[in-house]
Amino acid sequence: MNYKILVVDDESEIADLIEMYLQNENYTVYKSYTAQGALDYIADIEFDLAILDVMLPGIDGFQICRKIREKYTYPVIMLTAKDGELDTITGLTMGADDYVTKPFKPLALMARVKAQLWRYKKYSNDVETEAAKETESIITTSNGLIVNINAHTCSVNDVPLSLTPTEFKIVQALCEKKGMVVTSEELFKAVWADEYYEKNSNTITVHVRHLREKMGDAIDEPRYIKTVWGVGYKIEN
Repeated sequence: MNYKILVVDDESEIADLIEMYLQNENYTVYKSYTAQGALDYIADIEFDLAILDVMLPGIDGFQICRKIREKYTYPVIMLTAKDGELDTITGLTMGADDYVTKPFKPLALMARVKAQLWRYKKYSNDVETEAAKETESIITTSNGLIVNINAHTCSVNDVPLSLTPTEFKIVQALCEKKGMVVTSEELFKAVWADEYYEKNSNTITVHVRHLREKMGDAIDEPRYIKTVWGVGYKIEN
C-alpha cells in the first residue's frame, strides 16, 4: 500500500537515508529538515506514520508530536541520540508510539515502521468494522421508532418497550424491510421458521395487536405498524 510517511530530522544525511529506505518499500515520503516545515506538512496532510527527531533546533520533536496528537492518531516514532529513560517517558507521554535510539540500523527502523503501520491499520479497520456493524444493527424510522437488533431493544420516542422475543422478531422482520409490505406468510416464517398455514394469520394478528398496544398505537390509524389489507403489514421509513 502507498502509505504517506513524514520524516523530520535536521541531519540531512539521516533524513535522506530514511527516505531512501522508505521509498524502497514504495512509501510516499514527505521530508523536512526543520520543525516548521514539518508543522506545515502536518497542517495540510493526514499521514499514515511520522518519524520525528527529538533534538531539533527551536521546536523539538516532542512538541511536533503533541501537535500531531491534537488532531491525528497515526503512529509516531521518535528518533533520539539520547538513550535516557526520561526522554523515552516524555516521548510516550506526548503520544509517541515507539522510540529508536541513534545510531540505528535502517532495516531495524523499517521493521518498526511496518509493525506500527500494521497495528494502526488493523486497529482502524477493526473500529470501522465494529462501527459499521453497530450502524447496521440500529434501525430507525422518521416517526421515532428505534430498533437495535444486536442489543435486542426497541423504543418509541425514546421510551423503551418491553417486548417478548416473538414480538421483537416481528418488529425486526418489519424494520429490516421498512417501507415495504411483508406478507403474513413471510412474517410467520421469519419468526417461527415453520410451514405457514392460513390459520397462522390469526397468530400474527394477535401479536401485532399486542405490539400496537405497547407502542400506544391507534387501532384505526396506526402510526407504526400499518396493515395492508389482504397482503400483510409494513413499517414506514
